[in-house]
Amino acid sequence: MDHLINHPGVLLAFGIIVIVMLLLDLGVFNKHSHVVSNKEALAWSVVWISLAMIFSGVIYYFLGFEQFTQFQSAYWIEKALSVDNLFVFILVFGFFNVPKHLHHKVLFWGIIGALLFRAIFIFTGVELINMTYLPTMNIFGYNVRINAVLSIFGLFLVFAGIKSWFANDDDDEEKDFSKSPGARLIYKFFKVTKNYEGSRFFIKINGELMATPLLVVVAVIEFTDLIFAVDSIPAIFAIAPNDPFILYTSNIFAILGLRALYFLLANFMHMFSRLKYGLAIILAFIGIKMLINPFYHISSPTSLIVVGGVLLLAVAASLLFPEKQKQ
Repeated sequence: MDHLINHPGVLLAFGIIVIVMLLLDLGVFNKHSHVVSNKEALAWSVVWISLAMIFSGVIYYFLGFEQFTQFQSAYWIEKALSVDNLFVFILVFGFFNVPKHLHHKVLFWGIIGALLFRAIFIFTGVELINMTYLPTMNIFGYNVRINAVLSIFGLFLVFAGIKSWFANDDDDEEKDFSKSPGARLIYKFFKVTKNYEGSRFFIKINGELMATPLLVVVAVIEFTDLIFAVDSIPAIFAIAPNDPFILYTSNIFAILGLRALYFLLANFMHMFSRLKYGLAIILAFIGIKMLINPFYHISSPTSLIVVGGVLLLAVAASLLFPEKQKQ
């Protein structure tokens, strides 16, 4: 991150964009809970993606083409993996019968928590990577310096890709989310009302402070995001393992656009039925990239082309060979 010290404009631009957009989101455009239409969701999706692309242009101007492609690769990897996350969000909202006009508030506070947890994961991960390089050794005639953490991440991602390929979607659909660690945490410390109390997380009944089911849903969403971060965070470490700024900013821009993407895709998830196979290939590719990196470096532009190409093919396959919708 030393190069950022000489270019504070990049840091300033990121901070201003995030703070201003969050304030506008919470205090202006979504001050009152309401059902988000497809038109509104599309508009916000365009806004967030445009902001991410503009910021990547700032990175290109100040830091160069290599960091630009790293940002783009990490951003689209996180964006793609978020689609699986959105599918689970839909199941969570359905399980708890969350009124549609409250979906945005739950996602907003869930994403605020994600901003914090992703920062912890990424900056801690970079430090661990810097501390776990093994001494240079000769393997198959190559003088290589293997990193223990990246190698473990690589193996995990290859396994996650294989598991994702053969995953059964029915497993999530039959899951009891009320037994999620996030839900159990709320039930442990608070009594929870049976019904929703508007958009409130807490309410006093006979002088006793009680949580509402809405707080339980936020806790479940937070825990779900933590689980998905186990896949997505190691994946982006393959792109820029020593640059937490690139990793964090790309991750945050992808997450900030997650709410709009949820409302845009909630009614069209069946149109992306083959996407899970593309995501499985991407996870395995990133894992292999990590494992072979000491011997052969796959450049960021090449990674971006592979990720983009696989995503386009997966979406095309979903549209050309759709699965039948379940009743």
